[in-house]
Amino acid sequence: MPRAIWSGSISFGLVNIPVKLYSAVTRKTVQFNQLDARTHARVKQKRVSAETGEEVPWEQVVKGYELGSGNYVVITDEELAALDPKAVRTIDIEEFVDLADIDPIFYDSAYYLAPDAAAKPYALLAKAMEAEGKVGIAHFVMRTKQYLAAIRPRDGVLLLSTMVYADEINDPAQIPELADLGEMELPDKELVMARQLIATLSADFEPEKFHDTYREAVIDLIEQKARGAGVVAAPATAEPAKVVDLMAALEASVAAAREARKRHPTAHEPQPDAEGAATGEGSAAEARTATG
Repeated sequence: MPRAIWSGSISFGLVNIPVKLYSAVTRKTVQFNQLDARTHARVKQKRVSAETGEEVPWEQVVKGYELGSGNYVVITDEELAALDPKAVRTIDIEEFVDLADIDPIFYDSAYYLAPDAAAKPYALLAKAMEAEGKVGIAHFVMRTKQYLAAIRPRDGVLLLSTMVYADEINDPAQIPELADLGEMELPDKELVMARQLIATLSADFEPEKFHDTYREAVIDLIEQKARGAGVVAAPATAEPAKVVDLMAALEASVAAAREARKRHPTAHEPQPDAEGAATGEGSAAEARTATG
């Protein structure tokens, strides 16, 4: 059962709503320890001086920021503590914005906000935000760090997502392979086929359909070895073929997607249209003769 990792109150205007913060996600990664291959004893990490190779005791370890010259500026814990944001117990909503105005790239970690002995004002805020279609943009301090956060309603519950700041987003124009994409001209027929493929593969998002197959395979391997069973190597995965003829690849993909749809339980439901692109019963030949 999740445990509250922070408690305080949501504050906006003159309103204060006591809340608790719970992690919304539990990462399910497989953890390994480093072992000595000869004895299977745990391998311990040591802090050693890069200059002498000798172990450095904890009390002699300090924080240093590396300058461009290769020198370091040493910062003490006391100096950092003096700069810590005031540990107030409020999530201060500064403004309400439309959800569509927030690019998902800004979202970081997700949490549930739960009412702390104040269910009615909590429910009132959640319902009012949902009715208005708004998300609260807020600041709060947790463990001496100040966070930017988005508070949004979902089915009567408030979720808080910590956010990165604008100056932490890398500019795609600084990535050479992305810089010139906007100037590329695309053939109309290929664009029609690409839209048709997207329309054919369109579906409602059902997160339960997707699994971390690598993690499941690792756990299965661990269980087999723990039972002393022989481990059978997985068959080699064929490398995807290099795309030479994009139009032919799109046509083949559309045909394969249609065939898969015929075997799907919802095969007889109407397929989404792509603004004139041939979908459902349309043919690839129709798409090939389409012009701008």
